Formats: sequence, C-alpha cells, structure tokens
Amino acid sequence: MKFIDEYRDPEAAAGYARALRRITTRPWTLMEVCGGQTHAIVKFGVDELLPPEVELVHGPGCPVCVTPLELIEKAIEIASMPGVIFCSFGDMLRVPGGAHDLLTVKARGGDVRIVYSPLDAVTIARDHPDREVVFFAVGFETTAPANAMAVFQAAQLGLKNFSLLVSHVLVPPAMEAILSSPKSRVQGFLAAGHVCSVMGYTEYEPLAARYRVPIVVTGFEPLDILQGVYMCVKQLEEGRAEVENQYARAVRRDGNVPAQLLMREVFRIVPRKWRGVGEIPASGLGLAEPYAAFDAELRFGVADHTADEPTECCSGQIMQGLMKPHECPAFGTRCTPEHPLGATMVSSEGACAAYYRYRRLKVPPQEKVVVRGN
Repeated sequence: MKFIDEYRDPEAAAGYARALRRITTRPWTLMEVCGGQTHAIVKFGVDELLPPEVELVHGPGCPVCVTPLELIEKAIEIASMPGVIFCSFGDMLRVPGGAHDLLTVKARGGDVRIVYSPLDAVTIARDHPDREVVFFAVGFETTAPANAMAVFQAAQLGLKNFSLLVSHVLVPPAMEAILSSPKSRVQGFLAAGHVCSVMGYTEYEPLAARYRVPIVVTGFEPLDILQGVYMCVKQLEEGRAEVENQYARAVRRDGNVPAQLLMREVFRIVPRKWRGVGEIPASGLGLAEPYAAFDAELRFGVADHTADEPTECCSGQIMQGLMKPHECPAFGTRCTPEHPLGATMVSSEGACAAYYRYRRLKVPPQEKVVVRGN
C-alpha cells in the first residue's frame, strides 16, 4: 500500500471487519492513544465496522488537550507582558484559561503570533533583538526534537531574547498511569505511530509484560487502524501480550536515534501535570541545566504559579477511557467548539471535537446549538 486510496479501500476494510468477527469470541476494550487516530476512527466510522464485542475508548494523545490549565495561564500572563512576542501553534490560541485565552490577549493588543515551526520563532527572535520572543512548546515525543533543535540553534546563534514555555509530555508514563488505575478497562493499546517513529517501541515492551496487555504500534488511516485492532484482538484471543508493529512503513524498533540524542542533549525528564488527569511522575520534559537560560518560566518569574482545573469539563475522564464525549452532560449544549469548556472540544485532535464534527449526535432539542455534519 503506497497511496492514500489504498489505505481507505472499502473492500479491504470489509475484509478486516469479517476477519475480526471470525476471531472475536468475547468482549474486549482497546484504547487508541493518539487523537489523530480518534479523528480517523470517528470520521471514517471505523468503530462501526467492529464486532459489537470490541469497544474502542479514547486516550490522552492530544498535546493541546493535555496541556494543564496552569500552563495556559502562564502563557497568557507572559503573552500579556509588554515587549513580548509570543509564538504558538494555532490550536493553542483558543484553549480556555481561567478567564480568557491567548486569542483574547491578541485581540487586546498583545503580540501573539501563529507559527508553523519552532524555527520560525527563532527567526523572529533573530530579527527582533530588542524584543523577548517566547515559543509555546507543547506536544509529545513527536514534536520534541524540533523544539530541541530550536533551542540548540538559538544557543548556536547566541540569542539572548529567545525562550521556550515548555509543556512536553511523554506517552509511556501516561499509558502506565491508565493501566495502574483501578478504574481502567483498557485491555490493549493502539500505540501512536508518529511517536514511535521518533522513539521506537522498545520502551513499550516492559509495559506489555508487566500489565499483560498487547500494544500494537498503529498508523492513522482506516486500514491501519483496522489492522491494528485485528492484531490486538488476535493477541488477546490467543492469550498473548506483546508489542507488535503495524506501522512498519514508518516505524523501526529503535526509532530515530539522532532525534533522540538531540532531545537528551536539550531536555531532561521531569514530573508533569496533565490537564484533567493530574501530575504523572517522570511524564514530561523540561529544559536541561545547560539550557536553563532558555526557560521562559524562569525568565518571566511564573514557575511557581498554579491554577485549579475547571470542574464542569469531563475531558480528564474522556482521555482516560472512562467516558465517551457524548456521555458528558455538557456535550453539544454548554460545551461546543464556539464555546468550549475544555481543550478536547477546541483541539483539532480532541475527542469531543471529533464527535461533534462527525458523529451527528442528538442533543436535547431545547438546548441544541448546532451540530455539524462532515
């Protein structure tokens, strides 16, 4: 399979659906880790092709969704300071803080800019030596190498006006936190293929062995996901718990070693808060000591600031597979993309946004706002 149509071939999808029905003998609950996989599942109706015994629940793999409220508040505070150019990917601008968001800061005159690469922010810092330039560095292992490169390049250029507000998180500790919860129903994982393209998949092997769960590294097209589900269910039915690689066209066992070396040069492993979940030990990246001068939290004196998470948003339960988006009482009524309660409704990879956009779910008529089709 080399082209996109082949990854979406209806006959091949029907073949996998039939194969799954043949091997499935009892209920199984699987979690897809990545929000990109969630959107593909809902958009193409992959879950509707599965046997009724196989349920997919949605994981924490959306970098915007898991960024804690206190980091959003820190971003808003820094972006509001005079003389600051605050750079971010576009999704972060509408994530609600305690009172408003980064888009509000921009509307009130703050210099908040959308960039498409952290290296763009380095260029802005080079071109504006009289301004402080801050890049909001969010994401999983997938984006960490590019952000590490930005810091490394800024250091090579001798820039004194560039810094990162870092909110990087790591996938394996979050999977372990989910598995170790007494409420967990997850019996197998579809691991995020792009994360594994950087990190490989050896660090998943102890998890699979310790918790007796199969983990299948999986891509993002409908046939990738169906094949990943088939491989996971086959392991469960055969009583195996191994790490397998469905996404072999992009992922190697050891991953991208030069990218990993750059990450280890610039970052160190730290505990990290996850929005709606809480702090998970050793689940994040912070700047290593030689690069501490590029830490925006230290530079702008906001490192100790905290904020309480909102209580009405259920995104934490959704990202742990304990609830589906449409089971939230606020879904489609008090929480919509235009008026979100949390990041899972704002982000282009958020589970709530996927259900709202593609699933055409019914909401109470008297409270109905607008439910979009695809």
